[in-house]
Amino acid sequence: MSSIGKNIKKIRSVKGLSQQAFAEIFNLKRATLGAYEEERSEPKIETVIKIANYFSISIDHLLTKELTVNSLVQFKDEFTTATLSKTKNIFPNIPCITTNYTEQYPEKAKDSKFIQTLPQLSLPINPDKKFRGFEVNNLEMTNHDKGFYPKDVVVGEFVPKAVIPKLNNGTLIFCVYERQIIFRRLYIIKDTLVLRADHKNIKDIEINLSKISELWRVRYVFCRRIPEFSNQLEDQLVLIQHEISQLKNQLRK
Repeated sequence: MSSIGKNIKKIRSVKGLSQQAFAEIFNLKRATLGAYEEERSEPKIETVIKIANYFSISIDHLLTKELTVNSLVQFKDEFTTATLSKTKNIFPNIPCITTNYTEQYPEKAKDSKFIQTLPQLSLPINPDKKFRGFEVNNLEMTNHDKGFYPKDVVVGEFVPKAVIPKLNNGTLIFCVYERQIIFRRLYIIKDTLVLRADHKNIKDIEINLSKISELWRVRYVFCRRIPEFSNQLEDQLVLIQHEISQLKNQLRK
């Protein structure tokens, strides 16, 4: 016969659980648990697995070795360390450029020590990709009460320069350019990047691709209220208007 009955009783004693409390955790009847502890019967393997997982004990130890107080405490410590380690691997820490760091970031973006001082976001996303968070600090991406407001946070995935021309027009991005961080929609015309705000009174910014220090494609957003964004048709019409305007200017020359 295995050691499961004695071990269940030992676990209850160390954890300060009554038979009723222990039984309720695993959807058992108190009498059934009593039978396990008195070694009149043994739990099903499904129950053994649940108990082992719940108390962070290996199934082999639970079934074949008589547990001690010290071993139970050690199991808990090992479980805690392993859990924290796994959590860090699954939920990578993402540096977030808050308002307090906006002015410093363009100059220190390549400084790993500075990056480590930034506030960190922890999200269940792909740990193999490079992400950066950015706190919105103006109203340039609003339009008739829609869009992004100060204190909203956008999380972007790093885009290598070679990939930037392949991005779709209207893609939300934030980029580092001439000691400033610009949060706009991206439109591409040959080697020129047109950064357009959703706010109609904000002029476009046109930048040569070679002048961009960093560009991050927005993948996640955290808004202080539920936002409403402009649709793709509106974006396409705005782009057409921009191109028509450029053609008119060329014809006038």
